[in-house]
Amino acid sequence: MSKHSDDNKTDETAPLSDFIRDKIAEDVKNGKNGGKVITRLPPEPNGYLHIGHAKAFCLSYSVAAQHNGQMNLRFDDTNPMKEESAYAEAIMKDIKWLGLDWGDNLFHASDYFDQLYDFAVRLINKGVAYVDDLTGDEIREYRGSLTSPGKESPYRNRTVEENLDLFEKMKAGEFADGSKTLRAKIDMASPNINMRDPIMYRIMRATHHRTGDKWCIYPMYDWAHGQSDSIEKITHSLCDIGFEDHRPLYDWFLDQLEEHHPQQIEFARLNITYTILSKRKLIQLVNDKHVSGWDDPRMPTISGMRRRGYTPVAIRNFCDRIGVSKRTSLVDLALLEFYVREDLNKTSLRVMAVLDPLKVVITNYPEGQTEEMEAINNPEDESAGTRTVPFSRELYIERGDFMEEPPKKFFRLAPGREVRLRYAYFITCDKVIKDDKTGEIIELHCSYDPATKGGSAPDGRKVKATMHWVSAASSVDAEVREYETLLSVPDPAEEDPEADFKKFVNPGSLKINKNCKVEPSLSDPKPGTRYQFERLGYFCVDSESTPGHPVFNRTVTLRDAWAKIAKNKSKK
Repeated sequence: MSKHSDDNKTDETAPLSDFIRDKIAEDVKNGKNGGKVITRLPPEPNGYLHIGHAKAFCLSYSVAAQHNGQMNLRFDDTNPMKEESAYAEAIMKDIKWLGLDWGDNLFHASDYFDQLYDFAVRLINKGVAYVDDLTGDEIREYRGSLTSPGKESPYRNRTVEENLDLFEKMKAGEFADGSKTLRAKIDMASPNINMRDPIMYRIMRATHHRTGDKWCIYPMYDWAHGQSDSIEKITHSLCDIGFEDHRPLYDWFLDQLEEHHPQQIEFARLNITYTILSKRKLIQLVNDKHVSGWDDPRMPTISGMRRRGYTPVAIRNFCDRIGVSKRTSLVDLALLEFYVREDLNKTSLRVMAVLDPLKVVITNYPEGQTEEMEAINNPEDESAGTRTVPFSRELYIERGDFMEEPPKKFFRLAPGREVRLRYAYFITCDKVIKDDKTGEIIELHCSYDPATKGGSAPDGRKVKATMHWVSAASSVDAEVREYETLLSVPDPAEEDPEADFKKFVNPGSLKINKNCKVEPSLSDPKPGTRYQFERLGYFCVDSESTPGHPVFNRTVTLRDAWAKIAKNKSKK
């Protein structure tokens, strides 16, 4: 099994251990399945992957890689009404971007439609499957509830010959959509509702994106899923905890067929504060225009995180380190941001950008003169080298870096105060220019000390603040989008279990700054390139960026919230 490329290398200094990895290691040690480990990723091609899928996929990938095993990518494409090839392509793009490699092991449940049909015929011949004429509503009514048993369909005891004939006619298209189903004959009084004669096939005249119009009957997910695992000789079928009640059904099917039994192991789903990981709810956010689409940088989808600037390494490190358990828990979003920040700190080039510009005129600097200042590209990576940034008489600084009447602990620029400009000179604010009508500060007049070039004074005097800046003459106009959490509370279900989750959508989750100024090296950056805007945070070039009008998405701030949380916990 191929490993991650160097560009996608994760932090693997500490060995991973959990109940799933320990169980698989024990199976290998004992020679179960001939010592082989074969896992699979089974997405349905009816939507986009989110970070919850990434956790499950990274687990299946890593346990196979750990034992030099095999990981299959199989699309469980059993519902042509909701599935599209475009979704499958997007899913493969996301999985490849994460650095997970399925090699030549790409499969589809639709590859097995003929075999699944033959399996169904085998169950009919055994007398444990029957064709039912009940409608969908009647089947739901007959199924019963969690507190009351179901009742048997009046068609349950058809003969084997009659069922074979009807099932063949279902396949041949002789019945209307929804008029008949094939059901397993198990136990209508079972405490597990999944065992109450589940539907195996339904009639559905819909064009499948791979098989076209060959079929007018399609297998239900619960019928196709376990058998597909068996056909592929999967050794360990890793599923989220929602499939725990389905395991007896999967086992029953395989027991009846006397086919290979994968071992299904369930684990808790991923939940993250301030984050929605329900596909149904994410669809609502898209359809109701709370976000711009599935790749909106506020979305927890892999495509949204990629657009925002998250890295594959950060996501995989996060998924590896949060661990695997049976118990549902809520992971702090700050931990994910910690891993994003950790990776970007190592790999991102440093640049200067001003999001809320305030003009500074250095009155004693020669008019028309420009100097090239040497700037470090990445202090964490000496091989990244240096670049030059132009310095001139007129500059832009952040409006928030100046206060006319500063409080006690404000050390940045103020009247009469000296500060350092990053990579450049010491400057002192001499005069504040305001708008005559509004009183708004529109310009600062400052003086510089030519002897402090590079940021240090020959006489040894110190300043308490270093500020970023861009040259007014050579700056590039840019749009910068700052993102906050999509939800206004950590857990809507805990806040108000009865409320519509959309009540907690954060109206301030997106702030668009259209009048930003960035250094000239950012005039035409490649979409997807990640930078650290010095003193501001990490930013990624958006897909809507164009030459001469770059657009940046804030990935994460520089402030390490998780480190602060961890420090406070250790104190307690």
